[in-house]
Amino acid sequence: MKNISDYRNKKVLVLGLAKSGVNAARLLHKLGALVTVNDKQKFDNNKDAQELLADGMRVITGRHPVELLDEHFELMVKNPGIPYSNPMVKRAQELGLPIITEPELAYQVSEAEWIGITGTNGKTTTTTLIGLMLNQQRPHHAFDAGNIGIPVSQVAQKAGKDDTIVAELSSFQLCGIKTLHPHIAVLTNIYEAHLDWHGSRANYVAAKMRITMNQTPDDYFIMNWDLPEMHKLAKQSNAQIVPFSRKQAAGARASLIDGWLTFDGDKIMQASEMQIPGLHNIENALAAIAAAKLKGVEDDAIREVLRTFSGVKHRIQYLETLEGRRIYNDSKATNVEAATVALNAFHQPIVWLAGGLDRGLPMDALTPLVKEHVKSMVVFGQTAPLMAKIAKDAGVPVQKTDNVMTAVPLAYEASRPGDVILLSPAAASWDQYPNFEVRGDDFIKAVHQLQQTVESEGN
Repeated sequence: MKNISDYRNKKVLVLGLAKSGVNAARLLHKLGALVTVNDKQKFDNNKDAQELLADGMRVITGRHPVELLDEHFELMVKNPGIPYSNPMVKRAQELGLPIITEPELAYQVSEAEWIGITGTNGKTTTTTLIGLMLNQQRPHHAFDAGNIGIPVSQVAQKAGKDDTIVAELSSFQLCGIKTLHPHIAVLTNIYEAHLDWHGSRANYVAAKMRITMNQTPDDYFIMNWDLPEMHKLAKQSNAQIVPFSRKQAAGARASLIDGWLTFDGDKIMQASEMQIPGLHNIENALAAIAAAKLKGVEDDAIREVLRTFSGVKHRIQYLETLEGRRIYNDSKATNVEAATVALNAFHQPIVWLAGGLDRGLPMDALTPLVKEHVKSMVVFGQTAPLMAKIAKDAGVPVQKTDNVMTAVPLAYEASRPGDVILLSPAAASWDQYPNFEVRGDDFIKAVHQLQQTVESEGN
């Protein structure tokens, strides 16, 4: 970690806690900043705030008082989830106060080289694959961090100059970077997402493209060449463009050719040998292969990872086979595009569990997919009526229920041996759950309870 003095005795406001805010506050405190933490959750139920107060930081909880900004802070470190429309953030902008997110702070103290991964879908799987591939071969030592669930400011303090930080970066995080400069950047894809936060698709795309804004001709930008939009966006980057393609797009360096995963025309392995299902995971693998090859990773190491990696938790995660039914947890599918990927990943008949927060987005595009892949649906949450209409339009049986826990036994009853039972909600979790992880954990718990019931009945 670089021992920078930029923040010594400077007044810094950390707005919003959770993992990123807590770790940013601790790092700033370590760097000698005069840290004030402001979190909306009340103090009595706020363990993070209590610990930071005990560590000697000033803590204000229960609300976001705009008048706090009259105290002449020199920097705001904003939790990525807090939108720029928040009154505190708007006031900070009016005052000309610099606003960053936690990855920017982490980059400022980091000695390691960075690989940054962003995109609408596939970020976490691609990040994980790259980290595994780098760590498969010495002398590489890679640390996965960022939106994957590990605060990058925590990792940056222990990663040395010979290490690599493989950082998953969300659009929310990228809005708050200034100097962050990955040597290798990856853009997996861009679809419509988080438009309620960004205000428009153009703003969302611009946020994603910030991952390359500080790159130079000595750097690399890995892009999905199957999406025509990428060809135009590539012109905004100063980096060397490294295209990947599942559809043999002209100019791609990482490609799927005659069933083989290739790089610069050299065959690495057959795609059918991969442990994780779906065409989308072929794309994720190609992006990871490109990054690994640019870092000098050998084919044997790449093959070992792709043959053994069984998926990231909550992302088309295989759970178990119960009486001939294969069960998958894809709670991370918080939008139509992600659910589309999941539905297209299987050739077997699907009993589909879906529903969640209603953001007012159209879902009609799911109807033909349901006709093609789904034999029955179980729906829940705010979007249950919308999902039920899709089932009706597709001519598929549907049952409404309260939540994920009650959906599992209904899905099992509607299935037969050889079917897939798939949780892929096509909506955010916030109508019923704090996040998609809790929703997915409830699904896993319900599957385990179902397994015990089935096994006891079998005895």
